[in-house]
Parts: sequence; C-alpha cells; structure tokens
Amino acid sequence: MYRIGYASDIHRLVQNRKLILGGIEIPHTLGLLGHSDADVVIHALSEAILGALALGDLGTHFPDTDEKYRGIDSKLILKEVKRMMNEKGYVINNIDISISLEKPKLKKYIIDMRTTLAGILNIDLSQISIKAGTNEGVDAVGKEEACVATAIVLLKKGEF
Repeated sequence: MYRIGYASDIHRLVQNRKLILGGIEIPHTLGLLGHSDADVVIHALSEAILGALALGDLGTHFPDTDEKYRGIDSKLILKEVKRMMNEKGYVINNIDISISLEKPKLKKYIIDMRTTLAGILNIDLSQISIKAGTNEGVDAVGKEEACVATAIVLLKKGEF
C-alpha cells in the first residue's frame, strides 16, 4: 500500500551556468554543472520516486551518455518519472526535501520551488516540504563548490 524512497544528488558549482533548483532559476554568479540542467532538487526527488518503486536510478532511465538528454530541463524528467509512478498505480502521499547550499540564501525561493513541483506532480502544496541550509563553511558545499539535495518520498496506492 505504501512505499518509501530516498535519494540525494550533488553537483559542482561553476561559472557560466544557471542555478536551477526545484525547477526555478535562482539569480547567482554560479550554476550547477551537469549533463542536464543539473537541478539537484528534481534529480533527488525523481530518484527517490524511482527508488520507492524499485525502478532503478536516473542513470538507468536518463543516461548522461545519451545526447538526447544533454541540457534537458529536469522538469521533463520529473514528468516522465510521475508517468512511471502512475503507471505502477501509485501517487504521492508527501515529499520532504533538504537543500544544502552556502550561497545564495534560498528562503525567498522555497514557495516557488514547492509550487513548481506541486504543479508537475499534480499534488497539493501541503504535500511538499522544502528546507534549505548551509554547511557552515564545511566541505565542498561549505566552500561554495557544490550543492546537495536530499529527498524522501512516501508513495501510496491510489487514484490519479
């Protein structure tokens, strides 16, 4: 009846890339490096859903060796993962996401991220929690070299 998924994703921060988190662009001098748009929030969430369904990982379904995924908007990945979830007869019960990023502060962007994800997944805003924090200057995140997101999702059998 219920299935739980967990995943995390990390990407390096670099010059000349957009910072896309939770499907929205956040103004910053650095962006995330990756084959796609490198949205660690959507990647962690998508992989948590795949994991809950025992369907493997993002690399299985969207390999970075396939040029058709170069630069892909991660919202399209989440839409496809939602389709797979619904095909298996599951819907989202709730989502909890944590983002670790030294700068910029994300508080004013969290409602937009939640709204974007809720729209893609066709769920209520109250079903999505997003929290953001720094690493207090510790490790690659703390040194402003990377961004990490972790996601936990509870799925339930249901109508969609």
